[in-house]
Amino acid sequence: MAGLYSLLRPLLFQLPPALAHDLGLAALGPFEHLAWARAALRSTFPSLPTSGAVRVLGLDFPSVVGLAGGFDKNARRPRALAALGFGHVELGTVTALAQAANPAPNLFRLPADEALVNRLGFPNEGAARVAERLKGLRGAMPVPFGISIGKSRAVKVDDLGAVVADYEASFDAVRDHADFVVVNVSSPNTAGLRTMQAREHAQTLLGSLRRRGPGVRLLVKIAPDLDDAQIEDVLSVVDEVKIDGVIATNTTVQRAGLATPPARVEAIGAGGLSGAPLRARSLEVVRRVRARLGRRVAVVGVGGIARASHALDMIRAGADLVQMYTGFIYEGPSAPARIARDLAESARSLGCASVAELVGTAS
Repeated sequence: MAGLYSLLRPLLFQLPPALAHDLGLAALGPFEHLAWARAALRSTFPSLPTSGAVRVLGLDFPSVVGLAGGFDKNARRPRALAALGFGHVELGTVTALAQAANPAPNLFRLPADEALVNRLGFPNEGAARVAERLKGLRGAMPVPFGISIGKSRAVKVDDLGAVVADYEASFDAVRDHADFVVVNVSSPNTAGLRTMQAREHAQTLLGSLRRRGPGVRLLVKIAPDLDDAQIEDVLSVVDEVKIDGVIATNTTVQRAGLATPPARVEAIGAGGLSGAPLRARSLEVVRRVRARLGRRVAVVGVGGIARASHALDMIRAGADLVQMYTGFIYEGPSAPARIARDLAESARSLGCASVAELVGTAS
């Protein structure tokens, strides 16, 4: 499968990124809807090693390698994605109000950097409609899955009450239909959204959601562009409000050190950068989150994961789980299962009986 994708990728990369993404989702359609097709898809990959399983958030993950939010925004392909070997799937981000993408072009490849830039801005059919699609899926999926919620574009960020109500509407729609809910306050593509990471705003929003769903596994996704004081502010709220986990990190607005010619980067313009250039900063933030919050919370590391060595670095920095998106685009459909197998082998080579022992979650 990896060899076939290496042949197909140059052809796919001739297509506009958004079109290639839509075609990829369409190709997964039969696997989503036909159980025998999913079984056939799983059989094309060697079985995930049982030594790769971990227990986090009170859930059993067959692998630490999951799919990051943003790939399947409307929850159309969760079962097919699980069949590719992901240990969990994060769906969305959804908003209370259905909304279109930001004006095109809004998705760009930077192959020299193994990176993407997107400024999509949470296009989705609306939380209520996506929730209908999720009904009956919880408990029927072979892996845990979560749903990410964000702010509707039409809601003004300077009206905190309206923002909180908007998140509450999404939360109420999806909370009973997923294993965990991710609060996305860190996308750079919704105007002003990142201000919700400020202490007073985060405390109001996260506190409200925590009270609204005391039994819901609640995680928050933070930006890589926060300085140390800002990270401390949001983590102090996570600690006080008893949020269950932190996803570190979202995409970055930084552009330093890219191999892509500056003129090309400038022509692309605004948007969140993901992929290999984000890896070092995500590692730093994961390390800081774990040091600040200890083992009480789950930490999910995301940013530049494309090989087992990257996942291992995240785990050593303090991550319980890792997620990939851009690496999935560049490495292909065999990547999640391959990374899971290679990571299990790395654990054995380091003298650990399992990846859970490596992560520190073994009982």
